Amino acid sequence: MKAITVKQPGGPEQLQISDQPKPEIKSGQLLVKVKAAAINRTDIVSREGKSGYLANPVLGVEVSGIVEEAGENTNIEVGSPIMGLVNGGGYAEYAVIPADRAIIIPKNLSYEEAAAIPEVFLTAFQTLFWLGNLQSEETVLIHAGGSGVGTAAIQLAKQLVNATIITTAGSDKKLEFCRSLGADTCVNYKEQNFDEKVLSVTDNSGADVILDFIGASYWKKNFQSIKVDGRWILIGLLGGAKLEEFNLMEIMAKRIQLKGTLLTPRSDQYKAELTRDFVKKALPLFSIEKLKPVVDHIFSFDEIQEAHRHMESNKNIGKIIVKVD
Repeated sequence: MKAITVKQPGGPEQLQISDQPKPEIKSGQLLVKVKAAAINRTDIVSREGKSGYLANPVLGVEVSGIVEEAGENTNIEVGSPIMGLVNGGGYAEYAVIPADRAIIIPKNLSYEEAAAIPEVFLTAFQTLFWLGNLQSEETVLIHAGGSGVGTAAIQLAKQLVNATIITTAGSDKKLEFCRSLGADTCVNYKEQNFDEKVLSVTDNSGADVILDFIGASYWKKNFQSIKVDGRWILIGLLGGAKLEEFNLMEIMAKRIQLKGTLLTPRSDQYKAELTRDFVKKALPLFSIEKLKPVVDHIFSFDEIQEAHRHMESNKNIGKIIVKVD
């Protein structure tokens, strides 16, 4: 089969189409004829050789497609249209997915739209509700609002608990789109201090939950933005990983719950349980268009290098998709 692999750790030019063995399934697994896959930051980190948790030589952690073979102890029929998280191997004509992680695609969605759902919506669902414990009508600060996870988080926070949403992004175009998804207050971080805006719209109390993709460069402003007893979920490090000074007393004084997370290296059981909870609470909203996948651009299979460059340019709003079929 045709698949995308990496010649050697490095930039997008290291991505290549190669011939790989068609994967074989075991009990509890499905073989999927892949229709589309999505680009994620995880793929870039893996391409650069900086992650040690993806053993599969083929990149890609989420797919949509048609079930071609079903192993023992599975309850999804051959021919079913599914989407979901895979343990690598998504940039290929065929991929293996644990059956308990496969999600039946709502009939109103295309394969390209479906591929834009698993990683970002499951990540947003996990961070907002499993880790952030976001409650009805609380205030949440979502950074990188125009990103894949950002656009998913805005929708979930509004549709599931009617949260008050403050979001940041670097362009008015992205902020306008965030507003269309349900964001209440939008801050251009290049023009405004977001911490001042957060305090202004919350009567100086701050946000109950912060979804932080940025890390070190936002540390002080995030600390100013968070409420006493607030929940701060660290999900990315786009602004660096190291702090020059870190006063633990500040965390204690505000009684802040600071949690860090990565979804890709989580166990199969964790991902299966997360998928089940998401399917129960959020998936039906796609069929009635209360939730929607956000697709920025669709690239062909042989444009994989351009797809990675597009993500690294940070100009996308929503997901970058590679059409495999």
